[in-house]
Amino acid sequence: MDADPILVVEDLVAGYGATTILDGVSLAVRRGTITTVIGPNGAGKSTLFETIFGALHPRSGRVHFEGADITGLPPRALIGRGICYVPQGRNVFPELSVRNNIELGGVAAEKNADVTRRLATALDRFPVLGAKADRAAATLSAGEQKMLEIARALMLEPKLMLIDEPSIGLSPIMIAELFAILRRLRAGGITVLMIEQNAKRARELSDETVVLELGRAQPLPSGER
Repeated sequence: MDADPILVVEDLVAGYGATTILDGVSLAVRRGTITTVIGPNGAGKSTLFETIFGALHPRSGRVHFEGADITGLPPRALIGRGICYVPQGRNVFPELSVRNNIELGGVAAEKNADVTRRLATALDRFPVLGAKADRAAATLSAGEQKMLEIARALMLEPKLMLIDEPSIGLSPIMIAELFAILRRLRAGGITVLMIEQNAKRARELSDETVVLELGRAQPLPSGER
């Protein structure tokens, strides 16, 4: 595991209109780890991810990725640097096939990307999707649709994956399967920064946990439950 951080957020301030949501958030994510952000509803967890990914411009503070300042860069530029974002909720194209949904992830890849190879790799990583590759995405369960979103994001071959509450609405069995997939991604060299609603599950899965509350972030000390 690389001890150097792949992502560093420094004193980030952001919000909507006159409302400040993030009030000086700082955190560091080590390369090759799973780091989970937890906190109460309204604490600003999704706002943090949107700001990191360039969907929301910060009022102040900096974001660094692999040592480079990426503050305020648009999502397309961040994708090119190796960052992808899987937002909360279900975000698939229900009438398209599983295969076509995954292939759409290659649209944002670099021009010389081997999309055919990447598709084969994605289907290999998710056997349940491979078995249903020609079915409409609408026929998948909620957990399978979340896997489909992750598989689509992997078409970009990211270094860092931001995932917002992947387990929401899933059964315990499907959550366990999804978390096993995240561990395999980590083992394959992908750094994961995610939001999780269940603090206990977050601690079991993660290398590090960060608590976001009242617009600020604090690391959860090792061993604290």
